[in-house]
Amino acid sequence: MVSNGSERPRIGITTYLEPTIWGVWERDAALLPRVYLDSVVAAGGTPILLPPVGTDPSILDLFDGLVIAGGCDVDPTSYGAVPHSETVDTRPGRDEHEKVLIQAALDKDLPLLAICRGLQMLNVTLGGTLQQHLPEAVGHDEHRPSPAIFGRTDVKIEPDTLTSTLFGDRTTVHCYHHQALDVVADRLRVTARAGDGTVEAAEVTGKEFALGVQWHPEENPDDLRLFTALVAEASRRRTP
Repeated sequence: MVSNGSERPRIGITTYLEPTIWGVWERDAALLPRVYLDSVVAAGGTPILLPPVGTDPSILDLFDGLVIAGGCDVDPTSYGAVPHSETVDTRPGRDEHEKVLIQAALDKDLPLLAICRGLQMLNVTLGGTLQQHLPEAVGHDEHRPSPAIFGRTDVKIEPDTLTSTLFGDRTTVHCYHHQALDVVADRLRVTARAGDGTVEAAEVTGKEFALGVQWHPEENPDDLRLFTALVAEASRRRTP
């Protein structure tokens, strides 16, 4: 993107499409928790919302970076699996929308940050699969302790990775998920795991900044390292 170097990098963020109530109205609406917006702004970027309708990968030509946001379960049929009894809240249309944007961002080598469900979509887009109900695999509910309550997870990070450059060899994160990566796509390198083995971060091999995390960095305003790194990389690439 052509720039005089003074503009804030434009960061696209995918959104939910959900039944919503405001005022006297009850209608479907594109929405996103404000914490994503505040995190991008605090990191020096300009957030722009991408609703999961009218998918057009060429829209990425207008952006300097892309965030794939968290949200509901990924539809198991998108990776050839039969739905688990605990997989009850899916949005197949959003899955397909985000697959297109993820692939387009990788083709353009656009700085990409995939968060929680976003990491799962990154893996599925590249040919991986998901563990549909994590407590069955790890024997506990600590990754999603109770409704609307974030857990705290200690993660160990692989050396010589973008993840380790940002966080060192360990960090503690906010998490809220009951699905996780199972078969990891060939193009992904796992760069962090929880103590129970759950994949907590992965990077796309051959890309300078294509990183997914299973945790929710937007929920910790005191730690903007991921958003700051994304915006910095976006700014570096747009500067003539």
